Formats: sequence, structure tokens, C-alpha cells
Amino acid sequence: MRYPTLPLVILGACLAACNAGTAGNQAEPEANTSVARAPDGREYISQPLVTEIFTADPSAHVFDGKIYVYASHDIDAGIADDDLGNQYAMRDYRVLRMDRIGGPVTVGPVALDVKDVPWASQQMWAPDAAYKNGTYYLYFPARDRTKDKNGIGAFRIGVATSKNPMGPFTPEPNYIPGSFSMDPAVFTDADGTSYMYFGGIWGGQLQRWKDGVYDPNGSDTDLMQDDKPAISGKVVKMNTDMKTFAEPVRDAVILDEKGNPILGGDHDRRFFEAAWVFKRGGKYYYTYSTGDTHFVNYAIGDNPYGPFTFKGHILKPVQGWTSHHSIVEWNGKWWLFYHDTQLSGKNHLRNVKVTELKFNDDGTIPTIDPFR
Repeated sequence: MRYPTLPLVILGACLAACNAGTAGNQAEPEANTSVARAPDGREYISQPLVTEIFTADPSAHVFDGKIYVYASHDIDAGIADDDLGNQYAMRDYRVLRMDRIGGPVTVGPVALDVKDVPWASQQMWAPDAAYKNGTYYLYFPARDRTKDKNGIGAFRIGVATSKNPMGPFTPEPNYIPGSFSMDPAVFTDADGTSYMYFGGIWGGQLQRWKDGVYDPNGSDTDLMQDDKPAISGKVVKMNTDMKTFAEPVRDAVILDEKGNPILGGDHDRRFFEAAWVFKRGGKYYYTYSTGDTHFVNYAIGDNPYGPFTFKGHILKPVQGWTSHHSIVEWNGKWWLFYHDTQLSGKNHLRNVKVTELKFNDDGTIPTIDPFR
């Protein structure tokens, strides 16, 4: 991820308007939107799910009839913004739980801390979760203990398990063999087969991996391929143990309307990070963030591997630099979980929100504006 230094606006009035308090007292997330406004005067379409901690990168799942949100836990570590995302110094996870959309939200205790992961050194970024045969699996990226030219490690993806969806989770002693980069998202198809989608360019280091080999001194920002096919996010089938890959990692290729790969210079459409896959009407929806142009996009394919044909924007730019989301079906409707910086006005201190996602008759998705 690349997160340049931007002018920051501290939204004190927002904090007063957002029902700040303790876990479990969150009101309807879509209520009172006329109270809190963005610095430019626009109203937010939804309100933060919780205000007592900063949360981001929400991965929502329905387990046993309840909604669980596996999110990054943002903290202020006093680190200045830079292009490598060092200010995103998150070190643990807290799971959010709700019985219904719009209902009270419970913030769980620490589900996993980086100090308890033997192979990890820092930066517990966007996680995901899955369930199989009585066990909950938490997938997470973190930097390993190698060092590059900047003195930091390579991102790998780990897995931890629990019998409780809110943890605590016990990590495996090492990262998933063959894993790299960040933003793991696990999709389980109707036949029970699970696939992991992952990757992020710039600070997520995906551009440092060529043919599965890591270059610790590779470029972090300048990908030098505007006229070439864009770097693809990755997809791989999981073994039945849900802890290892069943095959070599593949590219999740995004095509344009003519069947050609999206080019690296097409920043409004190319993959940057935050892959999330769901299935509807027999089609596979590959959704992702464009990063520096701040869209959440979607492309549709006929199988979990793709290729996926670009269709449009799901979400216009939110307040803040990053955009990261998940999509879940619950109670006969589809819901988009996302984040912005309403509570803090700072790019590294975000808050999770939710709003309804709708579909046209042909399966396309009307674009959501996060403001009224």
C-alpha cells in the first residue's frame, strides 16, 4: 500500500455526533447521518459501527446466524506517513459481533497479538476468517523477520485457529508455505472447496515478487509498466486442512470489455489490493480496491480462478486514502462493509461502516456514493 502524506482535518464535531461510548451501545449505523458531515459539508450515508476503537479493512462473515467482522485494529504509533505504510502499525485484532445489521455491536477482546506469532515482526494488516468442521480460521498478513534495504521484513500470510469465532486464536508456528504479500481473503464455493485471494502492490510488496521469487531490494512504488498488463492479485486453492496451499499460486487476471488484460496505467480499473470474492447467480464476483484512485471495483467470471471481466465501480472514493471492503449476504439482502476516516480525519485511524448493496436485474451493481 502507498499512503502519501496528505493535509489532515480533525473532525471534532464528528466525534460528538457519533454516539461515542462503550461496546454494545451502537445505534442504527444509518441513523443520524444529518448530524455528522465531512469537511466539505457532505453527509455520510452511514455511521461508524463502533467508536471506542479504530477499525479498518472489514471482512464480514455470517457464522451461526450472527455477523462477525474481522477488521484491522488501527492505533496511533506516532509514526509519520510514508509510502511504505509504516504508520499503519497495527499489532493485534479485535473481532466485532452483531446479531443484526443496525443492532448493537460487541467489540471482542484481543483475538490475536503479533507478539504471539513466532514468525512475525510487525504490522498485522487486513485479516479474513473462515469456518470448517467446528474450527474458525483467522488469516492475517504480517512482516516476517527478514530485512530489506529499509530494514523491514517481507509480508507473509499466517493462519491461526480457534473454537470460538471471536478467539482467542492460536497461530501456526510458521506462515503458510508459498504465501507472500498481504490482504488474504478466503472464499468457499458450494462444493466446499476454498480459495485464497491475496496481494497488494506498492507497500504490499506484490511488485517485488516475480515468478514467485522475492527481491528484497525491489521497487516499492514505480512499477514501470503502464503499457503492459497490470500486476494481478493472486488466487490459490486451499488444502482441506485450510492451513496450506493445494497448488502453485495463480494470477487472478482482470480483462477489459474486449477481452484484453487491464493495463498497469489504467489506475481507475487495475487491481491494487483488497480482493474479496463472492458468488451470486452462478457468477463469481471478484472485487478489489484501485488504491491511488480510491475506487472499489468489481469484475465477473465463470469460475473461481477467472479471468474476470471488469464491470464497474462498487464504491466511489471515501474520506481517507485507503479503501477496503467486504460483501456478505444476510437476511435476504446484500451488505457492503467498508471504512473511512470520519472519526479521526487521519488516514491511519479509520472506522468501519456498513451499507446495503443492491443489484440490477442483469447482475450488475449500481455504484454507491459514500456521501449524500
